Amino acid sequence: MDGQRVERFAEGSQELMEVHGEGYSHAKSKLPSKDYESLDYDVCYNKPFSQMLASRDKKSLLGQEVVRWIVTGAIGILTGLVAVFIDYFVTLLTKWKFDTIHKSLIACTPSGCLAVTLLILMAINGLFCLIAGILCAIEPVAAGSGIPEIKCYLNGVKVPHVVRLKTLICKAVGVLFSVAGGLFVGKEGPMIHSGAIIGAGVPQFQSIAFRKINFDFPYFRTDREKRDFVSGGAAAGVAAAFGAPIGGVLFSLEEGSSFWNQALTWRSFFCSMASTFTLNFCLTGIFGYGWGLFNQPGLLNFGDFRCKEGTEKCDLWNLQDVLIFIAMGFVGGLLGAWFNALNKHLTVHRILHVYSRAKHVRILEAVLVGFLTTSVAFFGPIYLARCKTLPPGSTKGNDTKPYFCQDGQFNDMATLFFTSQESAIRQLFHLDGAFSLTSLGIFFICFYFLACWTYGASVPSGLFVPCLLCGAAYGRFIGELCRLLGYQHTYHGTFALIGAASFLGGVVRMTISLTVILIESTNEISYGLPIMITLMVCIILLFLCTVYLL
Repeated sequence: MDGQRVERFAEGSQELMEVHGEGYSHAKSKLPSKDYESLDYDVCYNKPFSQMLASRDKKSLLGQEVVRWIVTGAIGILTGLVAVFIDYFVTLLTKWKFDTIHKSLIACTPSGCLAVTLLILMAINGLFCLIAGILCAIEPVAAGSGIPEIKCYLNGVKVPHVVRLKTLICKAVGVLFSVAGGLFVGKEGPMIHSGAIIGAGVPQFQSIAFRKINFDFPYFRTDREKRDFVSGGAAAGVAAAFGAPIGGVLFSLEEGSSFWNQALTWRSFFCSMASTFTLNFCLTGIFGYGWGLFNQPGLLNFGDFRCKEGTEKCDLWNLQDVLIFIAMGFVGGLLGAWFNALNKHLTVHRILHVYSRAKHVRILEAVLVGFLTTSVAFFGPIYLARCKTLPPGSTKGNDTKPYFCQDGQFNDMATLFFTSQESAIRQLFHLDGAFSLTSLGIFFICFYFLACWTYGASVPSGLFVPCLLCGAAYGRFIGELCRLLGYQHTYHGTFALIGAASFLGGVVRMTISLTVILIESTNEISYGLPIMITLMVCIILLFLCTVYLL
């Protein structure tokens, strides 16, 4: 069997060299060699082991189980606190940046000194991207979302440094700079990695970074125990990101670990609940809602889906919409699959020409991506956007941007670019009649290709929120098109939600956990059926395409 694996690996390497030439061999020789060991998850049930189990005191076993649950709760609380840290400083840095740009735009638009504003924005975003790139140069495993590495760990592959304290610091600090730096990345993916690192470190009662601190508690230091706590930490990360504790457990079950049991289900759910409770409690008090009111269940808030008061014949969705949702599922799945294909070729290019070089090349690439993203986000609203009349009573409740427009109007593309991605998603879900087809199409194309290029750069980056925003723009485009054709009996935000689900499903190829996460994030159970239908269409389409290609 080992001989067959070696032969297949050699054939694959030869095929890759034929496709990409001698550069692949040269790049491979320059990449640092790492030992990817296997983790020992299996328990060898033999006679001495059975005798050892029979000789153990029941009180000690009960005490160990109590400690296991206490440690699980501590993992959830600490994961929630890390999420609070990331969200607070991302909000603080983003608000400071956009307030600075807003003052400059208001002062410079009449006199025509927009170049100064552009330089200020590029300097801020470039500095933030530089810091994120340097942190990933210090610890390369901190780059990306970390979800693939955690999947490897949960399935028995020990990736070097993947659950180290140093990785957690670089990941948590780096992601807030990459998000605040205007890159089309999200903080939800790195939260899963952060939760997994906390799950791996807390039960050990020791750390390589602090070798002198060592507690005499070796009961959870086996690979099997450590794997279970990592599963709970990953579930807590999803729960903190989306405010979806059930979705977090299902994500860890569906996409994470291949080793599962009923006891782990209960502990993962408890860990997710502790994480969600901690995040909700802290953010609600920090942002001034009042301590104990629990108005912020997760890092991502989709808002309330409801028809505007006074609107006639408006439903969230009806039976006629199902056919439209199925068509959107097909298109969204294809767009997501193409996104993965483009990113795969881009990753091969990075391996050949970026990762094989010195670390400063990776940092410069991250800064370059930041500069180009800033330029597109700045010039798009100036030359390609449309000025729209402000919806009645929405000047304060919605974060619309009046840049480059007359009084009483707002710039529809600036409303999406000059704000956080979470706010842009809420605008696409709930701002009625605010976006033209041209602006939505241009925003989708720009965001699609820039997000594809950004994901894989040497910065901490998540993919969930960019895919949701990209899919929401695609779905809102379909909704506005249906409205122009006279079909306006359905809430416009429903099409944006279905578009977001279809595109994200095409990229990450999740069904059960993604459905539950979106339902918990929207707080609208009636969306369960259309989301399930859309995601099933995506997965079936991708499965048929895979079978055809093979």
